[in-house]
Amino acid sequence: MCTSIVVNRKKTIVGWNLDILNMEYRVRPCEEGVFIEINDPIEGWMPLFGANSRGDFVGMPTCWPYDGRSEPKSYGNNIIMLDIDLLLQKKTLEEIREAAQSEPVFSISGVTFMSALSDCNGNVLHIIPGQGCLYYEKPDYKIMTNFSPFKQDSEQHPWMGWDRYHKAESMIQSASDDFDVQDCFAVLKEVSQTVCPTVVSMVYDVQERTVYWCENRDYGNICLKRY
Repeated sequence: MCTSIVVNRKKTIVGWNLDILNMEYRVRPCEEGVFIEINDPIEGWMPLFGANSRGDFVGMPTCWPYDGRSEPKSYGNNIIMLDIDLLLQKKTLEEIREAAQSEPVFSISGVTFMSALSDCNGNVLHIIPGQGCLYYEKPDYKIMTNFSPFKQDSEQHPWMGWDRYHKAESMIQSASDDFDVQDCFAVLKEVSQTVCPTVVSMVYDVQERTVYWCENRDYGNICLKRY
């Protein structure tokens, strides 16, 4: 599942719910950022989501329904490696955008991962392997759940998150220009999940370079790291 939020009002505030099932994860704060890592049986701990000290944020929702056009190809860009390159500051958002626009982007076999990326200026890049990418220069807000923005609700799946999208959108549209960290946590709490559980909720105050997070929907126990 998962929900990604970017709001540009008086501040740029980024929110992320990581909803996963039967996967080992950890939150690792370090000097380069606060990374949510997944323990891969082959690669070990992989930093796949989170915020870096430069002001970038990486979310990677799964697209439901799966789209066969995202299957691995003999050339092009693996979406996981693009995300890691941004998260670890090996490339900028603009470089990721150029790569996604110049060559095919693919996911892993049988799963269509999408990218919900943003930078310190509040610019947003959504990448959907096999379908394309959408770039937004400092939008008022952008939300991504688990359906393709190219397809909207033309294809149905129980986990596509259409309801979560509209619930988050309604809350953001009615919020004031002072939309801040607590407002973002309120949205994340409202769209959090239990069937495919929300294991990490993370909010990044980009202007203040401060990352806040909690685990397992424990919204009364927030951790933070400043840069």
